[in-house]
Amino acid sequence: MALGKTSARYGEQVPTPHYGQPRYRVIADELRERIESGAIPPGHLLPAESTLTIEFRASRGTVRQAIAALREAGLVATEHGRGTYANLPHRESGPDSSSETQTRERQVAANSELAALFAVQPGTVLIEQETVTRTNGAAAKVVKTYRLLPTRQ
Repeated sequence: MALGKTSARYGEQVPTPHYGQPRYRVIADELRERIESGAIPPGHLLPAESTLTIEFRASRGTVRQAIAALREAGLVATEHGRGTYANLPHRESGPDSSSETQTRERQVAANSELAALFAVQPGTVLIEQETVTRTNGAAAKVVKTYRLLPTRQ
């Protein structure tokens, strides 16, 4: 993480790792990495919002937005009054209900819209990750995310 300008609020240099990426996304990506690496194991609580606001030097609203992004991706679940848990299994209300998630990755060429979002030329190779959540065999949610293909140095 790079250090940015001195903050009047905190009196020292503050992290500014996002460079064009929304702050909540940077926080969500860091928490995602902790969940996927096992630093926050499945079923365990994420740190409290107040702890995350201090750690990331971000507003409570920004932290809540990051947690909402993780919830939308299915990486966490929030229980009112209890907290937010990592990778909780999806719970269905009926006894015959079942839920399954499949993820696949593939390389795709950036169309004009994706090229504009990533500030690259159309046709640039991106990695598309598609996550399909099915409930009782029917698609309940499809999430597609894209990232730049890592460059080799």
